[in-house]
Amino acid sequence: MNLKETILPGIGKKFAIQTRSGEKLTIIIHDDGRRELYHFDDDDPDTSISKVSLDDDEARYVSSIIGGVTYQPTALENIEVALGDLIIEWYKLEPHYKAIGKTIGELRIRQRSGATIIAVIEKNHTKHVNPGADLLLTAEAMVVVLGERLHQQQIKQILLSGGS
Repeated sequence: MNLKETILPGIGKKFAIQTRSGEKLTIIIHDDGRRELYHFDDDDPDTSISKVSLDDDEARYVSSIIGGVTYQPTALENIEVALGDLIIEWYKLEPHYKAIGKTIGELRIRQRSGATIIAVIEKNHTKHVNPGADLLLTAEAMVVVLGERLHQQQIKQILLSGGS
């Protein structure tokens, strides 16, 4: 596999991939979170034969599918996953989320869901790794959560409803 990364000023980042089988795939990650995937014709490597556009949530979901989070092929059953049944998910706090303006402690996230917030990345790119209960959640922040699938479902509801 051959990978080339290119910064696209004002747009984002481009990843050009040539697979071991010779196929060419280009992924553009826009600064606003959108992803565009282009598949190129084998006979004419400059002509795109398909394009897929994904928003941030869709891209993360597709990524988890491709990465084997939702299904692990039988041939890989003997490979141990370091996290076992644990999953890491990213939740962007959209303006309508009721958790905005509340602290992690107020929401009682760990007690109510069993999940753990391992990081919060604010809109201005300020990172809070292993945040405490007093961290105030803000609009457009990215909340990184570790937990089992059931925990992830519960935490998403807490973030949406604000714990009510």
